[in-house]
Order: sequence, then C-alpha cells, then structure tokens
Amino acid sequence: MKAVILAGGLGSRISEETYLRPKPMVTVGEKPVLWHIMKKFSLHGVTDFVVCLGYKGEVIKEYFLNFRKYNSDFHTLTRSGEVEILDEDIEDWKVTLVDTGSDSNTAERLKRVRRFLGQEDFFFTYGDGLTDQNLNATALFHASKGKTVTLTAVIPPARYGAVSIESGIVTSFSERTSAFDSLINGGFFLVNPRIFDTLSRLTNPSWELDVLPILAQQGDLAAFQHSGFWFAMDTLRDKEHLENLFLSGSAPWLM
Repeated sequence: MKAVILAGGLGSRISEETYLRPKPMVTVGEKPVLWHIMKKFSLHGVTDFVVCLGYKGEVIKEYFLNFRKYNSDFHTLTRSGEVEILDEDIEDWKVTLVDTGSDSNTAERLKRVRRFLGQEDFFFTYGDGLTDQNLNATALFHASKGKTVTLTAVIPPARYGAVSIESGIVTSFSERTSAFDSLINGGFFLVNPRIFDTLSRLTNPSWELDVLPILAQQGDLAAFQHSGFWFAMDTLRDKEHLENLFLSGSAPWLM
C-alpha cells in the first residue's frame, strides 16, 4: 500500500517555527515530524509515499534530495566534491513529491495526486500527527467494512488542567484530563480509489468540511477506534511534549 501525506498547509498556530519551513519539517529530536510519520508507516511495511506539497514545498524537496547526507555520517573531499556515505542502515523508501498548489484545500491536494495512486486502497494522513496504532489492523478493519473511507477515531489528548470550584473555592485540580466519552477524527485514513468519483464533482474541496460529511451522510464512512497514543503537533508546547517523549527513549509511535 501507498501512503499519501498532506504537507502543504501554513501551520499558523506554530508560526514561531513555520515562518522558515513547512510544518511537517518542524523537528522532533532533530528529525522532521514528517520523518517520524514515515518511519511509523515503514514499521508496518508501508514504504511508498506520495507527499502533497504547498507552502515552502522546496524545503521538503531539498531534504529528500539530500536525504542520505542528512541522515548519515560521511566523508567528503572538499576539492572534488566526492562524498562517501559511511552508514548502511538508511531507510529504503520511495518518496514522490508533488506540488499541489499553495492555496489548495486538503481534498483538492489529494485529487491532484490521483495519477500516482493506481487502483489499490491507500493510507491518507496529515503531516503533523503521530500515533501508536496498529496500521495493519486498521487496514484489515477497513477491508472488512467495505466502505470508501475508514477514519481513525481517537480520544483527544489532555491539553489543559481541570479545576472544580464550589463557592469560589477550588475543590479539586487535575493537571491532565480528557473527555473519555468523546471521540475525534485522528487524521489517519484508509481510502478506496472510488473516492475520486466524489472528488471529481467538487471544486477545491476540503476533506474535513466537504468530503467526510458527504461520506457520512451516504453511510460510506467507517471508523476504526484507537484508544492508545495519538498526538497532533499544533503548537510549540505540543512540539516540546513530543520531543521529550522522543529524547526519553519512549516515543510510542516508534515502538
């Protein structure tokens, strides 16, 4: 299977980082979050990627054109420019980089990479979310339901402390809290190519605002419920949380 990754948005909520580079190139442990997403897929046997570029797409192109050098030790001869890569354990990925427009909405970006996807089901995700979900189990679930799209439904992570107050007095305080009775779209999808029949009828569609509601109304949208780790990097605080997990050696998405 292939994986399509959206990597063209502005990432305005983390503008401290994205004024220089696109959001998927913001680093976690000195590697772009895009690398972490691809590494997660490769651990489940998915090594063929189509990356939808937009804002500052040239930064992502440059990274992959020099991927071996960025991710290896090497000798170089400064006069001749000759380079000898010293590491052999380099990711064996096929990466297709496609400029899908600076102002394209999410589903429009998917529509513009149709020619690279063939007739098989494919994964589809954003360039800022990490999870420890079993992608092979997700694929089996998707096949069993026979729907055009399967989304991953997750419990939103705690972001703020909860305070209980009675008569102006704090009666309890919880630093981390989640609403366990609510699920949100976790941004990892499995998609059948017949989705392009729907996309072809829409102009610059949004995946979230246009396409998913149509599929839900038609009863053509399945949901794989994942109760484990899931986290999206939206702010500097989120980046720091992911970085702490990675540096501690307990990054759930790489296990």
